[in-house]
Amino acid sequence: MNSIAGLEHIVRENEPLAPYTRLKIGGHAEYFAEPTNLGELTELVKRFSEMEKPVRLIGSGSNLLVPSQGVEGLVIHLSAPDFAKIEIKENRLIAGAGTKLAHFVSTAVREGFSGPEQMAGLPGTIGGALRNNTGAHGVDIGSWVQSAQVMTRAGEVLKREKDTLSFSYRQSSLSELVILSAEFAFEKEPSETLTKRMQKTWIVRRAKQPGIDQFAAYMFEDLGGESASDLIDQAGLKGLQVDKVKVLDTDPNFFVAEPDATSQNVIEMIDKVKKEVSQKLDVELKTAIQIW
Repeated sequence: MNSIAGLEHIVRENEPLAPYTRLKIGGHAEYFAEPTNLGELTELVKRFSEMEKPVRLIGSGSNLLVPSQGVEGLVIHLSAPDFAKIEIKENRLIAGAGTKLAHFVSTAVREGFSGPEQMAGLPGTIGGALRNNTGAHGVDIGSWVQSAQVMTRAGEVLKREKDTLSFSYRQSSLSELVILSAEFAFEKEPSETLTKRMQKTWIVRRAKQPGIDQFAAYMFEDLGGESASDLIDQAGLKGLQVDKVKVLDTDPNFFVAEPDATSQNVIEMIDKVKKEVSQKLDVELKTAIQIW
């Protein structure tokens, strides 16, 4: 059976994955698809699931490390406009999984929806943010979710209501293969107030984060009341460089990779930082980046 027969217009074979990640690291995907609508996505998921081939979703790639040897099966990128729609209904906002987090934040601020302005400057898409319950400054995206539309590995589309969902620190119960969209509810606040708060947050965050021309990713989860950045700093690892990977000076929870770095270089740095923090501070860091 030809796994992509009739879908050649949206599926490519041996697609390099590095350009789709912030670290710009990774080998090829056996199959790579950019469906243009729900029907095409459903067909892809059903077909590859029936063949028992792995199916993965990739968003902005800001929290992802792809092995240099590549991955088997299908990688789906929800880049089409159909998956990035935003709709406003009174005090509610409905956003597709492919919506950039920056677009979500700016739309919420414009509409006077309080909360998302605290996420200004964070990378990623709504799908990834929901999966990982992205948060900042004491707020997280899961606290506003009223429902989510998802797709199972069998290609079935379901609606998950608020009372069936749970969100905790950097985790959610949205375990289905695909998050399609979500509906959010917010408290109202003057847009002018939110704009000022958003701008201040963005300026502070951009001063610490890697530049847009740097290949970088956020590596570890915060622990209790202490940030991973502070723990790495306390261990004396700020600015550390091993081979092709460096711990960022301004925020040591970011690793910056050189253009010819490999996934193994990053993994070796992760292991080294974890070991050093454990030995010096008796704290076990937990990886936040997703490693395929």
